[in-house]
Amino acid sequence: MLRPPVTIPIAFVQGMVSGVQARGLASDPLLAEAGIAPALLHEPGARVTADQYLALFQLLMERFDDECLGFLSRPLRRGSLALMSRSAISATTLDVAIRRVAHTFRLLQDDLVVELVRDGELAGLSLRFDNPAVAQATFVHELLLRIFWRVLAWLVGGQLPAARFGFAFQSPPYAGSYGKVFPAPLQFGCQHSAFWFEERYLRSPVRRDEAALRAFLADARTQVIVPRRGDDPLAARVRSHLQQAQPDWPDLLATAEALHMSGSTLQRRLAGEGTTFQSLKDELRRDTAIVRLNTSAVPLATLAFELGFADSAAFQRAFKGWTGSAPGAYRRGGA
Repeated sequence: MLRPPVTIPIAFVQGMVSGVQARGLASDPLLAEAGIAPALLHEPGARVTADQYLALFQLLMERFDDECLGFLSRPLRRGSLALMSRSAISATTLDVAIRRVAHTFRLLQDDLVVELVRDGELAGLSLRFDNPAVAQATFVHELLLRIFWRVLAWLVGGQLPAARFGFAFQSPPYAGSYGKVFPAPLQFGCQHSAFWFEERYLRSPVRRDEAALRAFLADARTQVIVPRRGDDPLAARVRSHLQQAQPDWPDLLATAEALHMSGSTLQRRLAGEGTTFQSLKDELRRDTAIVRLNTSAVPLATLAFELGFADSAAFQRAFKGWTGSAPGAYRRGGA
């Protein structure tokens, strides 16, 4: 199955640079260095490629020697993630690994405590902030929950299904984009931010050694920062079929026939997965366009044809509807 292109909502880019902005530092040069047009920061519908998002994270981390990107009162020096992970690989179970990670993290900073918590048949990892000023930045909650969840899942073999995510802030305007980043039921306005999983996973054995850790750390930023696409089974099949059929871009009935079902059945089953055929098609065309615009000099007329549009004008209208910007804003340098 083809790997679909991945793009990131601009709200997460805004969050990523908010730490340095709060310190009075200009973010535009950093965005430009990562290949992101600074003007996109002011377009609510804008998106960036996964590579640009990762490049910005890497740039901020290296420029400020801080794996928490300026959000904590003292930097989380580079190597901190490696140190926490290394402290946990000799643990016998996930329970012990969480306690070791929490202890190591507490030695590295002063602003929050990571705690193992329980709620009935669920266990969780909770963030308890001791520094209210740090806790005000929603991105630091999002970032740390994502990192801890991914690292702990990796320790037990790659699977730690989340039962829910809780956030110690009210639902943000971009909460509709959380699904790809936090693929479980969401709760806002909680006392503490946390991710929850079935308590039985605490007894899961840690399955990693030093060699596996070195391989993980070699690509750790991608592993923990870039969202993984969590398509439901049928949505993934539809997306794959559309990718393989480019530039024909079949309609719903043709896609249903290729998947050996009726159009009404395809519609009904996609609705059960919380999506529609047109949404999947438009998201794929949008993400493909953004990646192509950022990584090539493809003429707009050619790109319009590749995406199944009658002409360049029709593509540009659709693109502006998807992102709020003209395609030219996504060219390197905005050209």
